Amino acid sequence: MGAFDYRNFDDRKKNSASAKQMLLEKFKARPPADDPEMIAKAEARAAIARAREERIREREAARIAAEKAAAEAKRAREEAELAAQIAREEEEARLAAERKAAVLIERKAARDARYAARKAKARR
Repeated sequence: MGAFDYRNFDDRKKNSASAKQMLLEKFKARPPADDPEMIAKAEARAAIARAREERIREREAARIAAEKAAAEAKRAREEAELAAQIAREEEEARLAAERKAAVLIERKAARDARYAARKAKARR
């Protein structure tokens, strides 16, 4: 615990008044708004703010362009996958048709062989 503070109310009141007076003097010491130096500082701050806003716009435009490019790449990839799937399905359908045709040819050949055997048996 700290030592006992011997200051009284008058000391605290004087310190408070002097702090307020110092703040008032500091406020009064500011140059007026039409001072050329203040105008130059305000213009510099405005230029910095404009540059910051421009960088933000550029970053946003770059982000949008990247999103568009990613979406276009995704769409192209999906179209390529769809085209590949359609080609696979067409190939499968063609192979199935060829297998069906081959089975029909084999059945016809077997049927013709049975018919020829029956005819040969009947001739004997």
